[in-house]
Amino acid sequence: MAATALNVKDPGRAGETATARLKILLGHLQGPAAPAISANSTSAAVVPLNFHPQKFQYTLDNNVLTLEQRQFYEDNGFLVIKKLVSEADIQRYRDHFEKICRNEVKPLGLMIMKDVTIAKATPSLDEKIITKIQDFQNDEELFSYCTLPQIVKYVECFTGPNIMAMHTMLINKPPDSGKKTSRHPLHQDLHYFPFRPSDSIVCAWTAMEHIDRNNGCLVVLPGTHKTVLKPHDYPKWEEGVNIMFHGIQDYDLNQPRTHLVMEKGDTVFFHPLLIHGSGRNRTEGFRKAISCHYASSNCYYTDVKGTSQENIEKELRDIVERKYGVTDLELKDLWSFRARVVKGERMNL
Repeated sequence: MAATALNVKDPGRAGETATARLKILLGHLQGPAAPAISANSTSAAVVPLNFHPQKFQYTLDNNVLTLEQRQFYEDNGFLVIKKLVSEADIQRYRDHFEKICRNEVKPLGLMIMKDVTIAKATPSLDEKIITKIQDFQNDEELFSYCTLPQIVKYVECFTGPNIMAMHTMLINKPPDSGKKTSRHPLHQDLHYFPFRPSDSIVCAWTAMEHIDRNNGCLVVLPGTHKTVLKPHDYPKWEEGVNIMFHGIQDYDLNQPRTHLVMEKGDTVFFHPLLIHGSGRNRTEGFRKAISCHYASSNCYYTDVKGTSQENIEKELRDIVERKYGVTDLELKDLWSFRARVVKGERMNL
């Protein structure tokens, strides 16, 4: 049965009428022996709490997502919310990123990444070589993105009330040098994460400007969140691949793809098993986006030894050893250092 929006013109009588109609409708659907369900007047088809027209696996009962939005995520593994982040906030993040590029601020634990081809040609540190910063959990200005109320209220629909920020990034996709290294291979984010269950993890990814196929928008393979974690490794690209840009080695080339054209402030929420990547930036500008992976603090760490994730554990351990001189860390140790509470209590993570 398709959900229908209630058109509430008068907050008084119209709201009462809509509520009465919804109560009658729910009564017919439940039958005389069903427990009472409170009906709220609304201008959108919000799923009433405890009302299950069908079983949902990837979303929790909530008063935020409409039935259509909830079903879309269940079917596809992603959901775009338009204009969720303000232009003022995006400008703040852009300005702060530029300060980091100029070495004016040095957040503790920040990982700065460069494009493999640009870094060889330009040794200096500035916005035109830094293609990504990761792990800004200790930078209060950028971390404020992770705690924006309008984002957190959606995140809670996937994780529940105890929310951890696990992985933070600001992506500065550069103009492609001609060697196609600005691409990001198709991958599943769960490849990098030693915590489960996957259904309690979600990414919020916000466009910091207009993003389309010209400057390398996200491309997703709808429905692939229902699959298992696949083996990842570096793709065999002739001109080189950026560090830690692992990709799936085996996937259906004929799988339908969706290119996410987004405007500044649009935010996509997606499942960590969803296969996705991005194309080349064919423009002269840098394509920026900011993101955070969230998880329920009720998630638990897993040992990746003997699994397809051993290769990313080894690579990260080598990086930490070279940078900090610390040895014998496991992948779960590296993530527990990054994790930061957003809302509720810190449990397992």
